[in-house]
Amino acid sequence: MAKKRGAGMACVFYGIGYGNGFPDVSTAFVEIHDDGTATVRTGAVDCGQGSNTVFAIIAADIMGIAVEDVTVVSADTDTTPDAGTTAATRQTYVSGNAVRLAALEVRSKLFQYAALELGVNTEQGLVARDGRVMVKGYPVKSVLIRDLAARARLKGYRLVAEGTFTAHSTQLDPENGQGAPYWPYAFGTQIVEVEVDTDTGRVDVLKVVAAHDVGRAINRKGVEGQIAGGVVQGMGYALLEEVALDRGRIQNPSFADYLLPTLMDAPQIQPIIVEDPEPTGPFGAKGVGEPALLPTAPAILNAIYDAVGVRITSLPATPEKILAALKEKGEN
Repeated sequence: MAKKRGAGMACVFYGIGYGNGFPDVSTAFVEIHDDGTATVRTGAVDCGQGSNTVFAIIAADIMGIAVEDVTVVSADTDTTPDAGTTAATRQTYVSGNAVRLAALEVRSKLFQYAALELGVNTEQGLVARDGRVMVKGYPVKSVLIRDLAARARLKGYRLVAEGTFTAHSTQLDPENGQGAPYWPYAFGTQIVEVEVDTDTGRVDVLKVVAAHDVGRAINRKGVEGQIAGGVVQGMGYALLEEVALDRGRIQNPSFADYLLPTLMDAPQIQPIIVEDPEPTGPFGAKGVGEPALLPTAPAILNAIYDAVGVRITSLPATPEKILAALKEKGEN
């Protein structure tokens, strides 16, 4: 049995959001309750990527309360405003900005009421932290947010606000192809080490180093999870997943025949989070959903070439294709 190792690299830049001038809008509601807790309402669907956690962190940081005191209600068409689709790596950037704007607005309302309570002339002299509103430079002079909210409610003052964010892009000029179809862009580089069995054509992915610029990691564990998940998805795209069609009919409609990578197939993954804050993002954040998937397949194909000297130009790179390429090269 002959096994050869190789390494490959691939880079990606990816436009976040709908792009090309298509309206990319999200709206969120934020409310502070009488007990000092808060609710974020957004139509954004959290399908496992952790967007609800990101929204809670953004709102909590702005309002000066604990993340555990923020409840996120999402994807309820009866009670939440439209936030667009969970697609195009857009929810952290677009809906995160909507939550940020709503939280800033509700904090401003809180500060207006707090200014009267604390005897200051302007809300600019206040700061919210650790569940309290306090005077800047004189934190002893403070009041609990829950007390403020309760007293405001008794006076008919409701601490609720709406935030709407639109991602700005322009259509490409049909004459010269110029424009700003996306804003912002995500960037990433992945390096992959593989081992190819020249007798069977089997490819084992041994290690993936994945460096991705996310603007700013609002939830570092979530970003690392996104990168790892994207890498394993990319492995499936590169080596396993294939839809077999016969005159438009899918021949492998079950997971018994449509192969997916499992935990047993996952290699050593080293995520590297690059933080280059995006000025228009919430706290500088962009997104990392699809960019974590895109470089994996080309990096694996480059690593296969480095290992055995054959180029696979159709996916997935199955053992049969690799053996056929080696045979054509005269090595099998």
